[in-house]
Amino acid sequence: MPDGTESESRKLLKRLREVMASSDAGQTRLDKITHLIADSMGTEVCSIYLFRDADTLELCATEGLKPEAVHRTRMRLGEGLVGRVAKTGAVINTADAPAERGFRYMPETGEERYSSFLGIPVQRLGESLGVLVVQSRQARQFSADEVYALEVVAMVLAEMAELGAFVGEGAALSPPHQRAELIRGVSAQEGTAEGHAWLHEPRVVITNPIADDPQRETERLHAAVEELRIGVDKMLQLSRTEDAEQLQVLETYRMFANSKGWMRRMEEDIARGLSAEAAVEKEQSLARKRMMQAQDAYLRERLSDLDDLSNRLLRILTGQGQDTGADLPADPILIARNIGPGELLEYGRTLRGIVLEEGSVGSHAAIVARALAIPLVVRAQRITAETLNGDHIMVDGDQGLVHLRPDDSVVAAFRDKIAMRAEAQERYASIRNTPATTRDGQTVALVMNAGLMADLPSLDSSGAEGVGLFRTELQFLVHNKLPKRSELVALYERVLDAADGKRVVFRTLDIGSDKVLPYMKPTDEPNPALGWRAIRVGLDKPGVMRMQLQALIRAAKGRPLSVMFPFVAQFEEYRDARAEVDRMVERERKLGHVLPEQIEIGAMLETPSLAFAPQKFFEEVGFLSIGGNDLKQFFFAADRENERVRRRYDTLNVSFLSLIERIVERCDGSNTPLSFCGEDAGRPVEALCLAAIGIRTLSMRPASIGPVKSLLHRVDLGELRKRIVDARHRGEQSVRPAVLDYLRSLP
Repeated sequence: MPDGTESESRKLLKRLREVMASSDAGQTRLDKITHLIADSMGTEVCSIYLFRDADTLELCATEGLKPEAVHRTRMRLGEGLVGRVAKTGAVINTADAPAERGFRYMPETGEERYSSFLGIPVQRLGESLGVLVVQSRQARQFSADEVYALEVVAMVLAEMAELGAFVGEGAALSPPHQRAELIRGVSAQEGTAEGHAWLHEPRVVITNPIADDPQRETERLHAAVEELRIGVDKMLQLSRTEDAEQLQVLETYRMFANSKGWMRRMEEDIARGLSAEAAVEKEQSLARKRMMQAQDAYLRERLSDLDDLSNRLLRILTGQGQDTGADLPADPILIARNIGPGELLEYGRTLRGIVLEEGSVGSHAAIVARALAIPLVVRAQRITAETLNGDHIMVDGDQGLVHLRPDDSVVAAFRDKIAMRAEAQERYASIRNTPATTRDGQTVALVMNAGLMADLPSLDSSGAEGVGLFRTELQFLVHNKLPKRSELVALYERVLDAADGKRVVFRTLDIGSDKVLPYMKPTDEPNPALGWRAIRVGLDKPGVMRMQLQALIRAAKGRPLSVMFPFVAQFEEYRDARAEVDRMVERERKLGHVLPEQIEIGAMLETPSLAFAPQKFFEEVGFLSIGGNDLKQFFFAADRENERVRRRYDTLNVSFLSLIERIVERCDGSNTPLSFCGEDAGRPVEALCLAAIGIRTLSMRPASIGPVKSLLHRVDLGELRKRIVDARHRGEQSVRPAVLDYLRSLP
């Protein structure tokens, strides 16, 4: 490229804008773009490759290669130098392309043995759209200025593609946001839902990526950044005494807003021909790229803050606020990169489903989604980039699949699945008020998990016999400051009133690990699931525990009260927690408050160590609830947040069932009431096996009670236990095949 890169870059962008403004068809536009880039860069070849699907690139336009190769030459992600650029998102700049690792010669394109190769990823906010390539016979390394100029052009190409400037024949040139997409994620809450997409943060659309008046664009940028700084300062003043966590984020915002380096880089982008909006988005894309590569959690959070700040700046520049004027659809499926529990609760049960680009099965959003019984898929890559408000969408929370703009065949199959589920629910409604009694006369108590007042109506509609687990941490997670004791008293009282005499087991605050309070100073722990959490926090910092116990005692108003401590790993922890209850009861007595008619104090058995506690523990504890989710991950040393291992081990593994049997035997020997709580309690096959080995109370989400009860009615637990014992004697690793054979034999 000639000297004076900035002016040449602006000339190139100006020519690009002329192409954008033309009424040419998409293919003609692409052809003109490759010609003008090759001409400006002084290269024999310029080619544009775009994705036709998630794994395949297609040559969509070229200057210098055979025209008949367009739309015929394709390569897999990672294949050749072009595929490497697309896969890694990194520039490849080499003077000797044939010597590069993975080089692929493509004779079908009529290409000569070009020495020089420069490949630039075409990306928009971390989303890879394709690759821009220039090649020349002369063996030379492209200069830093030439690389920068082509990066700017690639960004403009991405914006043009987003605006539908390259629509034409073939999959790679199909209109954006119109073709059907199947997006695979991770199931965080089971269930199926059909509806229309509602973006939590509507996308900012940049319609003017190129500008020819750098001075005006720089002035616009300065004015917007000043407005941003004023806004951040105001938020800081309002938050200074209320929320330490939010204060830290806003301080980071202010640091970035006043960063001279950030401003300088955007000014340089404008000088090279970008509009103020495009300059901001270019920096935002770089931040997202670094965020994806960062291993350090603190650095990822800071880069995320910069990403959020860039969004705020873009909204100021474009005038596109959060309120787009669109109405929430009647059947909304919420789409977001991530979302906090408070924001999710504001939507409440109006949502049909939730799809997150980030998140995890143990995230705050997942906890709330389970409480609201809303299907949730997390880690759905590209969902926010692919979706527009109002898009038809189907969410399969059972399989972790999202069908975006599905075709007729998918719609028909999906609606059949929803209809079958609805038909089954009608069937379950007919047995709602019957006990879960098996063919051999064994009765299993089915109770429900809850965490919100909104859950309580399910006590009647599901046929649950009580609440086996009320998660008290949700009220702490959804606020920006510690709830007052009076607020907790009012909540717990309403819960007991709604239960109308049915037993409610309140689990004390279970925080730490994946549940960090917004106002709690985060702890830097290498393995938080095994760290300072739950009962450990409560005993080390007893103030909150004591306040919560006082609130529960007062809320009972003379009624029976059941309290359960989470994550107890040894007898001493239970005794210390029990002593806190005794102290609070005595304190309330002295204050003249009405005491509960009786208090049951139990513990969750979530660590294998507690199964081997002294006999005295089993004699003293009021009741035990096996926390299956944690117990399983610790037993198999398999992190339930890790997709590579969390489905590797079967609950019906003989060794795990043997541990459960040991717990049952110990509880039977001391007459200690025992229940099982967790995802497996609500899975019919697993629930049958737990009942067969002696567990007589299962706690699950309300929607699971019908399916579990229906299957219990059909089985003989004595016969099922015999099948389990026989499978163990045969040396089988899991009893699942034997159990499924038994179920298939049922009339």
